Amino acid sequence: MPVEQVNITLGTAGHIDHGKTALVKCLTGCETDRLKAEKERGISIDLGFAPCTIAEMQVGIVDVPGHENFIKTMVAGASGMDGVILVVAADDSVMPQTREHLDILTLLGVEHGLVALTKIDRVEPDHLEMARAEVEDYLQGTFLEGAPVLPVSSITGEGFEGFYTALEALVRAVGPKRIDGVFRLPLDRAFSAKGYGTVVAGIPVSGRARTGDELVLLPQGQTGRIRQIEVYGQPSDAVIAGQCAALNVRHWDPRAIRRGDTVAVPGYFVPREWHACTLRLLPHKKLTLKSGSQAKFHTGTSEVIAAVYPMQGNRMEPGGEYLVQVRTKTPVVAGPGDHFILRTLSPVRTVGGGMIIESLERRLKRNRPNVCEDLQQQADAAADEGRFVEYCVRKAPSLAAGEADLAVRAKVPRDRLPEILAELVERKKIAALGPSLYIHCDTAAEASRRVLDLTADFHRQKPESPGITSEQLQKASRMDRSVLRGLVGRLKDEGRLVERDGRLAAAEHRATFSEQDARYVEAIESLFREQEFHPPGTEEISQQIGAPVATVTRLLEILREHGRLVLAGEGLLFRREAVDHARTILIDFIRKEGKLESVRFKYLLDTSRKFAIPLLDYLDRDDAIRRVGNARYLKTPPQGKAKA
Repeated sequence: MPVEQVNITLGTAGHIDHGKTALVKCLTGCETDRLKAEKERGISIDLGFAPCTIAEMQVGIVDVPGHENFIKTMVAGASGMDGVILVVAADDSVMPQTREHLDILTLLGVEHGLVALTKIDRVEPDHLEMARAEVEDYLQGTFLEGAPVLPVSSITGEGFEGFYTALEALVRAVGPKRIDGVFRLPLDRAFSAKGYGTVVAGIPVSGRARTGDELVLLPQGQTGRIRQIEVYGQPSDAVIAGQCAALNVRHWDPRAIRRGDTVAVPGYFVPREWHACTLRLLPHKKLTLKSGSQAKFHTGTSEVIAAVYPMQGNRMEPGGEYLVQVRTKTPVVAGPGDHFILRTLSPVRTVGGGMIIESLERRLKRNRPNVCEDLQQQADAAADEGRFVEYCVRKAPSLAAGEADLAVRAKVPRDRLPEILAELVERKKIAALGPSLYIHCDTAAEASRRVLDLTADFHRQKPESPGITSEQLQKASRMDRSVLRGLVGRLKDEGRLVERDGRLAAAEHRATFSEQDARYVEAIESLFREQEFHPPGTEEISQQIGAPVATVTRLLEILREHGRLVLAGEGLLFRREAVDHARTILIDFIRKEGKLESVRFKYLLDTSRKFAIPLLDYLDRDDAIRRVGNARYLKTPPQGKAKA
């Protein structure tokens, strides 16, 4: 029966010399202690990886060192675990690194596991039962409470049949990792292979990659393409999250690559120094962290020195949960939802851990209004892809967000993002403002009220105006043009705004003039009718109707807003009907004569060059007319389809 590769990684954990490596060898046939120093000293120093076949399913196993001096290595290995085999020797029972390893696994969010009670060949049956009871008692209140505690011997093979059965149940309970995220691989190691070039290895935390794909090495920023892939030591065309893999990227320099570096899809991740996080401190006695306390910060396979700053208060007490900002001494690559471990510098011990909410460009100002509430909302959303995309839309700096920006911030592949956005639109969480532009429905409601309020204010201030221009509305609202355009489109579709002559107005708005202004307007329009192609100027109108120049200027602008007057040149206004009349005269003449020379136009209108030329230049914009030098022609009409 063929073996199915399942993207699940199990791992060992436990105190030094409790038999983790021997157990892995019995399970897989692989010797994971590959270093000379490991063989000489008889202890694991580095991470070991092996494929393991369980009930026709092949999963990965990472073997971690148990010595307290190699906790940072253990954390690097544990960051890729989906389930744990906690190894406890029957002749030792629970020891310091048993406790610390379990604390680390808990803080990293591991939820599945079982216990291998090893070295049973060294103890009497009564002692074995005491050890089992002690382990079960210790596990009360942990994620391993009620998990199988399975006595085994890597020497005699006793207990392995039941152990395999329990492992099969564990693998089925864990379930494969999702692989539809953005590919990211925290590196465990890099080396050069003769004839191939550089090979980088580790367990991807998200996504998938294929041979030929372009990747970026961070923080170095170097790009390269995958030439070959091995998964569990076997050639493969692709690697997916949760599989132990080695990638051949020929031109990178392995000497410049360290454990903790990251390989990812280009364009999504940037190494950052500031990280917003949730932090849970272990209930250790005499453990109090002050704001700015330094500690070892472990995430992925990296370990860096960092300072921790609570968002509220200046002290963090044992057992407490906090929103914090972490500033790492060197930039770190991390994504929303990644877990981390915090260890003190001296004495070195695990004191807490939590989840990275988001990597930040700069420090958050904790005295800014609602900053903690916003951060808590973000933390709540970070564990769910759809909710996090919704949060990113809600908190878009320009009220709305484009697909490209959302994909990068939410760390969602661009080909998958439309599906998530469509679902959020269907659930009425967000709304589309245009191609690839989205706004949260709560934000849209608030911004729409703002647009309507500004429009109403304009109507109150200028009741005689037909409405506000888009430019005026944009300046007053200070909204991004594309966002405002989308909101206005929605309001027009809803019938709450109308557009008349290029101006926006409330649907119920009707322009109204004061009694005096209405008389002036009637007189002004009468002058323009009488002097069709010799329109009056502002001073002339003022004298003729007995109104102040300022009043005339204001009313002329209002008549322009209504479309009743047209500005044909610098300060030169014509009545709309006069412009239409002039267009008819021009087109009729060209149809008859074939063209019009500019100098003839004033004679056709029986006016002066002062009025004729600006009006002719204005008519040049007509779709039916084309200009060649000083002559005007009719444009060739489009050819219609021949009749059958």
